Amino acid sequence: MTATTGMADLTSSEDIRNIFITGLENAHALEKQAIQLMERQVERFENYPEMSDLLRRHITETEGQIRRLDEALHSFGADRSILKDMATQFMANLAAVGHMPMADEVLKNTFANHAFENFEIASYKSLIAMAEASGNQKFVPALQESLREEEKTAQAVYDLIVPITQKFLTRSAQGLKADR
Repeated sequence: MTATTGMADLTSSEDIRNIFITGLENAHALEKQAIQLMERQVERFENYPEMSDLLRRHITETEGQIRRLDEALHSFGADRSILKDMATQFMANLAAVGHMPMADEVLKNTFANHAFENFEIASYKSLIAMAEASGNQKFVPALQESLREEEKTAQAVYDLIVPITQKFLTRSAQGLKADR
């Protein structure tokens, strides 16, 4: 057991290394899904430029996160899982389409974005723990950078919940198109 973490030394375990690689593949697929979700929403948020602007900025950050994950995977001689990427991108498109017919599409997408960002935060925290446990500390700074980006975006989405809701209500009360 190590004194700092209370865990056994797992750095020589091939199973732990493989779990970390699988985690990197899963995060890669998750980020590809995020790109799909955000691109669909940016196309539709015509009355909510504050959300579109946030999503555009985060798309750029997410592309950087994907590059960092690719670099980590390549260092292991691994590559992204095409099957996972395709499956998550398909699910992202289904999720985006699922909110489109809703009269409160912008609200549902805002709530979903907040939840998704927090899911990504949990994913990066877990990856950092895996990197440390598997003796792959060299990846921790890049994973921490992605974590900080996700935390910043989660907070920004959270901060937009009330303003978006108020704008939605005002537009609805005025008989204006409010759903997106």
